[in-house]
Amino acid sequence: MGLDQIKDAIRSFALKEAGGVVSPLYEHLATKAAEDDEIAGLLTSARDGEARGTLLMATAHRLIQADPIHPLSRYYPSLGGFDGVDSETWPLFREFLLSREDKAREIIASRYTQTNEVRRAALLYPAVAQAAKEAGGKIALLEVGCSAGLLLGLDKFSYRYQADGGEQLTAGPAKAAVGLHCAIDAAPGAVLPKLPKKLNVVASVGLDRAPVDADDEEELAWLEACVWADQPDRIRLLRSAAAAQRKYKPEIVTGDAIDDLGKAVDRLPADAPLVVVTSHVLTYFQDRREEFIDALAALAGTRPLWWVSEEAYEGALKYLLPGRDDLAFEGAGALCVLGLTTWSDGKANARALARTAPHGQRMTWLG
Repeated sequence: MGLDQIKDAIRSFALKEAGGVVSPLYEHLATKAAEDDEIAGLLTSARDGEARGTLLMATAHRLIQADPIHPLSRYYPSLGGFDGVDSETWPLFREFLLSREDKAREIIASRYTQTNEVRRAALLYPAVAQAAKEAGGKIALLEVGCSAGLLLGLDKFSYRYQADGGEQLTAGPAKAAVGLHCAIDAAPGAVLPKLPKKLNVVASVGLDRAPVDADDEEELAWLEACVWADQPDRIRLLRSAAAAQRKYKPEIVTGDAIDDLGKAVDRLPADAPLVVVTSHVLTYFQDRREEFIDALAALAGTRPLWWVSEEAYEGALKYLLPGRDDLAFEGAGALCVLGLTTWSDGKANARALARTAPHGQRMTWLG
């Protein structure tokens, strides 16, 4: 990827992902970085397809974690900083990164953006519950692009959904180590879902090209660095989920999402209905998205399968549910879509269940 394309990618990140009230710090830094050849140029060290604004921000976050007394840290709430963006933020950020250029390039060249956004479990739970209901109860769970596999514990988290008018929906074990909150509303004509108190997951496996061991402090630090620095509550949830996972550590298969899909499935009971989960993963597949969906369709010909997808419409459901411009990422206000897809005799039945905020903070139920 050339420098101009990298700058466009950073600019898009600032506008579409960090913009508005989502992350004032990252919006500011990415907007400036998109106009700075030296800072944007650091991403020329990234692997093919990985030159993203998120990777640049995560790299800086990891470096400031290692040097928390640097003046830049006062803008990083994740490190105890409480200053808002001002005229000194960008100059300090620029100087900090360029003075550590070799270290920054080393991280960028060797790392992927690893996102284990624990709050997304609150988005996935209603769809997984619907799949389990249709499957008759017991399910096997496979998460593709699982990173550290924290979302594989979604059946062990507790959930509280705050609806309009004060209504609350609850699910999951009452004394769970990880409790998640999510705002929920219903689109016109839709009825909020009825959620079971628990899921019967008989086995779970993750598949990732570069799995993260959350028991390794260095690896966990990278996961934390991938969380946006001005959203420390997300880091606290990440830590809580990582600690809870030590009691039910899932099996994670190292491999490609398409080429090694069968290998991961073989680790699950053959007689259990299979629920495959993806969350903000297909954006990284680029020109292999249809190939992945075809692989799921082929697998569905051998056993009952449900695909729960929480992705941008353009990256997933568009291929199975075309013509839904109302679900487009930009058209929907930078919201993703919670989808549930099954196959019968090779024909896909794809449903758009909800529009979802990218970090699990809210959802609009479509029914």
